[in-house]
Amino acid sequence: MAMDLGGAKGGVKSDINVTPLCDVMLVLLIIMMIVAPLLQQGVSVQLPQANNTVDKPETQGQTVIAISKDKAMYLNAKPIQESELATKINELLENQKEKIVLIKADQEVEYGAVMATMDQLRQAGIEDIGLVTDPKRTGATGGK
Repeated sequence: MAMDLGGAKGGVKSDINVTPLCDVMLVLLIIMMIVAPLLQQGVSVQLPQANNTVDKPETQGQTVIAISKDKAMYLNAKPIQESELATKINELLENQKEKIVLIKADQEVEYGAVMATMDQLRQAGIEDIGLVTDPKRTGATGGK
């Protein structure tokens, strides 16, 4: 059992060394694992809690309106004025088959501000509107 070091016979070693490739791929994987959650961050709002929530995964094509506690509006994490909401929504959804808009409103936002947003969406022709909430946390004792 002899070991070929590549220089004994004067020839060139033609074997591929995959160890550096594995090292680079692992580093890239770790970087992607760290960066991916940061890219999904939208507007920071404290969502209200509800008992009967349905978990639906967030997808790239969703249209989300966020209303922060100071009543600033964001359309897909970009700030917009309340007066231009209907036109921006129509521009964004004109080529889509399903016109669904999700509203993420901070729990400190007045009910009237959320309803005014829903009215503007209905006037723009959007009938499918979802309200995003967090599931209600139960205590450690398991009681309701």
